[in-house]
Amino acid sequence: MRTYLAKLYDDLILGRPLSVLFVLLCVFGFFAYYANDFRLDASADSLLLENDKALRQARQVDERYGSGDFLFVTFQPRGDLFTEKNIHIIARLRDDLKQVNHIAAVTSIVDVPLLTVVKGSLLDLAKNTRTLLDKDVDMDKARRELTQSPLYSRLIISRDGTVTALKLDLEKNPEYTELQERRSKLITKKYASGLSEQEAAQLARIDRRYESLKETITAQNHRMIGDIRQVMSHYEQYGSLHLGGVPMIANDMIRFIKNDLVNFGLGVFVFMVVMLSIIFRRLRWVVLPLLSCAFSGLLMVGLLGFVGWDVTVISSNFISLMLILTMSLNIHLVVRYRQLRRDYPDQEQHWLVSETMRKMVWPSLYTALTTMIGFCSLVFSNIKPVIDFGWMMTIGLGVAFLTSFLLFPCVLMLLRRPPPVAASKEQARFTAALAALTEHRGGLVLLISIIVAGIGLYGMAQLRVENSFINYFSKDTEIYQGLKLIDQKLGGTTTLDVLLNFNSSDLDKGAPAAAGGSSGGGDDEDFNAVFGNVKVNKADYWFTQEKVDLIKHVHDYLNSIPAIGKVLSLASTVRVAEQLVQGQEFNAFELNILYKQLPEALKQKLIYPYVNVKHDQARISMRIKDSMPDLHRNALLQQIRHDLQTKFHLSPDQFELTGLLVLYNNMLQSLFHSQILTLGIVMLGIALMLMLLFRSWKLALIGIVPNILAAVAILGLMGLTGIPLDMMTITIAAITIGIAVDDGIHYIHRFGEELPRHHHDYAATLHYCHAMSAAPPSIPPSPSWSGFPSWCCRISFPPSTSACSRRWPCCWPCSAP
Repeated sequence: MRTYLAKLYDDLILGRPLSVLFVLLCVFGFFAYYANDFRLDASADSLLLENDKALRQARQVDERYGSGDFLFVTFQPRGDLFTEKNIHIIARLRDDLKQVNHIAAVTSIVDVPLLTVVKGSLLDLAKNTRTLLDKDVDMDKARRELTQSPLYSRLIISRDGTVTALKLDLEKNPEYTELQERRSKLITKKYASGLSEQEAAQLARIDRRYESLKETITAQNHRMIGDIRQVMSHYEQYGSLHLGGVPMIANDMIRFIKNDLVNFGLGVFVFMVVMLSIIFRRLRWVVLPLLSCAFSGLLMVGLLGFVGWDVTVISSNFISLMLILTMSLNIHLVVRYRQLRRDYPDQEQHWLVSETMRKMVWPSLYTALTTMIGFCSLVFSNIKPVIDFGWMMTIGLGVAFLTSFLLFPCVLMLLRRPPPVAASKEQARFTAALAALTEHRGGLVLLISIIVAGIGLYGMAQLRVENSFINYFSKDTEIYQGLKLIDQKLGGTTTLDVLLNFNSSDLDKGAPAAAGGSSGGGDDEDFNAVFGNVKVNKADYWFTQEKVDLIKHVHDYLNSIPAIGKVLSLASTVRVAEQLVQGQEFNAFELNILYKQLPEALKQKLIYPYVNVKHDQARISMRIKDSMPDLHRNALLQQIRHDLQTKFHLSPDQFELTGLLVLYNNMLQSLFHSQILTLGIVMLGIALMLMLLFRSWKLALIGIVPNILAAVAILGLMGLTGIPLDMMTITIAAITIGIAVDDGIHYIHRFGEELPRHHHDYAATLHYCHAMSAAPPSIPPSPSWSGFPSWCCRISFPPSTSACSRRWPCCWPCSAP
């Protein structure tokens, strides 16, 4: 079979190099055209678990409590913030930002109602609100209220009164929201019970429209963010400004990815040119590998554009890795061709190229397949960008293999034979030293390997599945500076919500026998309930003392946790109202009267973001200080869940935790469980591939040990140095395994091939495979085996009957005389 395939390859590929190159050129032109459709995606969807229950819950909370996408602009003026000049600068900045397309509303410190500068109750103030723009406002009282208010402090102004923030609410796209909800329901059903053929087709249609709308919104946000920055540039003379928010981060991430693709690609290209020039010192051995790398890389980019496969911040690494792995394949081909040229100087070019391909095809194929297995381990992560990265690398390796065995030999066939070149003396010295170390200090090498493995295992036990989102960005970027300022001055960055679910039976306590009033909760639906023969409105009696007390206590508990910054809830509003009546607490009757008589405009700002009467639910919103060096997200969430059950005696169905912190933590935990725990499966898969190649479980074991050692060493080093395991570094294990197995397969295959040529002299073969000398060395008259373990002779390759001298014992059957 192999002979037939070799003959077919010789006839179809090597026998018709120009025809093959023409076909490859046509294929390249086709995919190069679709390279224009190559897209980058840095949206929140690309960093989340597709079937995460917390994701659906977070979107439900956004819809239920009126949350949506927003940006913020921080402003730190030169001089006192509360001067008339700076107040009017903020007002002008607000007005200019309102003119930007797709911004629905802007909220700043000049817009919020001041509740303590005028005497009276909350209802009185509702009819006579004051803001910083009113001329009769006492600035000292306004400063005191804004910097100390449970509502405003560390939300739109820092406690020291030096930094303020303007919140920019973005316009909502109703069609996008509807598609998102329908898509989420179908995906949930897909993972739970599967989809019918009709539902699968419906999901495909929704996905196409959803992606199209997302692309439109991304372009829209890009233009909007550019306009916002243009407005901000006009105010830089008055102080320091920073833009922040998820849409801005997603927009800038695309720019970062594009720059990284160019910078990394250029860096890898320059590195490869320099290294190839130093190693081979001949133009053809520089151009040929680079040509293969360029062909496979651009072909893969066009393929992704053709199928509409978006590249994310994680999978963008695939181009650099493809170049490296393609280069590795080509270097092996170059080295083997040069060795054949030295060993057989009289052979023609066709024979040299054919023999190179024949000798290298199977180790290269198994190398590609085992490397694919390493990257396929990423598919188990359940995180879309990590899965995409795994598949992209798997397909990319297939493209690299085909390119190396089609483009490289066909171009080489059209070139003249180069003169034989001797191996580099510097390289020979270095590899000879390694061979000598292995021969004479084999026990020491094994001991060092065992020690490295032990240290690596200890380091793996120290691995943390953590990382601060802010640390993904350089300190000189606007994203880092804005997030850091918000974290330190304005109450944190990452959002977390605690939802308190109340039983409907709790509402029966003290329910008034009256009807009417507002529906409450920010919904327009009727919330009427019937008690006996009396029809009443739930919103009129929802605010009981028990509920408000529980909200207050949980609010205070969360506010006491060092990692939590700003906390907002109904308790914040109630306490502001109580401050207006000299700190006297409201009873249930007063709370319901207050809610009923409060104007709708104030309810929209002070009640509806924290209470949903229809669903008998209260929301406590908080932000986490993401830049805290000792922040452990999973431990924090576990602590909150534990304390809500033990300190407040809440059952698991009486509260829920949701928000960006939960989503990010779920992703990190999924990475750990899916990747670390599946490394064993990956190793087993690679071991099976090695058994197929070498047909010996002992050789497969020898081949897999360096891979295990490399993975353990890298992960252990990460644990010992405190490098966290996150959405970026999780790919390190797969990359390490994929690259480590490459050299292992080539070395073992070459060792087995050269051993018969050296009369089964292990020491001579070892030195030859390390140094790749020009001619096979002769067998030493009295070889020394002092450096080899006693079992080494039993793991030998089957000897050739014509070359076997029976000089060394082996476990293979031998019929040689």
